[in-house]
Amino acid sequence: MKIEERLEFKNKAPVYTLAPDAMVATAIKAMSEKNYGAVVVVDKESKPVGIVTERDFMRRLLNEGRDPAKTKLSDIMTTNLKLAKGNDNLLEWLQQMSNERFRHLPVVDDHGVLINMMSQGDFVSYTWPQLLNRVAEQARASFSVNPSIYAAIGAGVLFMLIIIAAIMVAT
Repeated sequence: MKIEERLEFKNKAPVYTLAPDAMVATAIKAMSEKNYGAVVVVDKESKPVGIVTERDFMRRLLNEGRDPAKTKLSDIMTTNLKLAKGNDNLLEWLQQMSNERFRHLPVVDDHGVLINMMSQGDFVSYTWPQLLNRVAEQARASFSVNPSIYAAIGAGVLFMLIIIAAIMVAT
């Protein structure tokens, strides 16, 4: 499935964006009011140049004793951005997000302009039912060939449940 085919992609509120010279206090206030986990820092053409997440607040603001009213987003933003396109494969991005431990994925158009942002939670809501369906299909197909496959599938399902629970707790 492509990212742009997800219901969450189509129905999301506009991405919260600010300029690099905006103060951290402004971002914190708006993110708290809107319950957002990240702000995308964009240039004048709405192209992402950074992202600031709750983790950035903790590591680069609080941990370093900076004043949110005097600190610019550009001073604490993550600049090594991962950017997706709407026609990218959803499952491939979910795997990359999980492996590289990031939870927010800006989505840009062919010109690099920000059009949306997906969170790991947006992807998990899709993959959980899909994974269960795949396991059930494999079990039905494999039963006549090798009944002991149920033990392996059961272990796989248990493993997936543990991973999904860990992802849900992390978000």
